[in-house]
Amino acid sequence: MALTAFDPRTALVVIDLQAGIVAAPVTPYPASEVVARSVDLAEAFRARDLPVVLVRVAFAADGADAVPGRTEAPRAGGTRPEGWDVVVDELAGHPGDITVTKHNWGAFHGTDLDVQLRRRGVTQIVLTGIATSIGVESTARAAHEHGYHVTLATDAMSDMDAEAHRGSVERIFPRLGETGTTTEVLELLAKTHN
Repeated sequence: MALTAFDPRTALVVIDLQAGIVAAPVTPYPASEVVARSVDLAEAFRARDLPVVLVRVAFAADGADAVPGRTEAPRAGGTRPEGWDVVVDELAGHPGDITVTKHNWGAFHGTDLDVQLRRRGVTQIVLTGIATSIGVESTARAAHEHGYHVTLATDAMSDMDAEAHRGSVERIFPRLGETGTTTEVLELLAKTHN
């Protein structure tokens, strides 16, 4: 793990910390810790007037906006409970934050995330959220492909599967950007954005 720098316009992008997802069992960190660390990061970014993006996933009740295609794994289906897609209270309610609603694993495809970031001059993103190997990794891959510098706060993310989390953190993320703990991200942020 080695964090080297933050660009002048770096944004925090928080993936799927919403009621229905944080209620699921995750590993290696409980959802409450992922939320708490993401809140610490969001507060530090807001204090420096750096963008905070809250990404949530939502689907139409009839499933019409679900991603098509055949898969071997069963898809999560059915009707989700009311409020399933609401961003957790600990992160919600800050008028300067950007909210992006996605209908895919990654936060770039089919959303205005790239436009929102570029309009603000953002060249680097810090990622947190659930699930490491799905929403976070998909977003990290797309961010890398879009030319952003990517930083991943590896203790501010978790997964439903320990091996999937480990595979993303150890094998994939080092190829897409730089990784570090929340503390390391906050320390570097304090050094570079006084």
